[in-house]
Amino acid sequence: MMGRVPSAAAKRSAAMIFLYTDFGWSGPYVGQMRAALAARAPGTPIIDLMHDAPAFDPPAAGRLLAAILPATLAALPLITIPAVFLAVVDPGVGTDRRPLAVSLSGKLGRPVWLVGPDNGLFRPLIHDTIATGGLAEAWEITWRPPALSVSFHGRDLFAPVAARVAEGRELGDWARPLAVDDLTGAAPSRERGEGDTAGNSRILYIDSYGNGWTGLRPTGSLDGTVAPDARLWVGGPEGGRAVEAARTFGAVPRGAAFWYVNSSGLVEIAVNQGRADQVLGFTLGSPVGVRAPYIRL
Repeated sequence: MMGRVPSAAAKRSAAMIFLYTDFGWSGPYVGQMRAALAARAPGTPIIDLMHDAPAFDPPAAGRLLAAILPATLAALPLITIPAVFLAVVDPGVGTDRRPLAVSLSGKLGRPVWLVGPDNGLFRPLIHDTIATGGLAEAWEITWRPPALSVSFHGRDLFAPVAARVAEGRELGDWARPLAVDDLTGAAPSRERGEGDTAGNSRILYIDSYGNGWTGLRPTGSLDGTVAPDARLWVGGPEGGRAVEAARTFGAVPRGAAFWYVNSSGLVEIAVNQGRADQVLGFTLGSPVGVRAPYIRL
């Protein structure tokens, strides 16, 4: 099993490569990375999943990825096509942080590979996979291209590896096995440990509508801590504001603030037909607390 990638038969069933980065759309970065993939895996669909992941914040970006990835795969037809997620939120690029390839199997419904930096970005997904009875295997990427930029491993290092995996080829001597427990951030901590809310009870992402995605999940889901009738407190100017729960936007009057469970399974702060970030005054990193019933710690 070590170093196995999707078989030739799986390759013919339309492997897909998903891009998840904090690059943004300006500049050449996304285009150059897509070009590197297209040259090495011609005909493989390349999906721009997200390019405004929380910048320079692997724990926050990893929590979002752990929610968005399964929600994305659940929306696909029920066929076991391989999915390769090339994820780059990499403030330590060019340092001694390790490049990784991670294989996930279990309830995701298809072979899933993660390619990116060993900086905690993949820890939430690995934790969720193992917690639901799945298997996670990891490799340090030891291969290096003839020309490797010190600041753009997404294009020069991760893209060729992701293409190799998507094409159904073995990692072989491109990588060496790693114990999952040895990955950066693998051990739970009081500050950002699984089941702990300190790293997740904050605004991790603000979408184009001004909605604030938290890292919290509802009770009844994996590590969920927020009850359906909880009142949330959102930090902001003058001490913050309290918001009540609602099922969806149309369940509250126009301009009303509320929280709900979004399509990726995370608790989201929103305003019906308005910008929650402006109405409530929160920014990235603003704290989110639960007032009643009290949150499970």
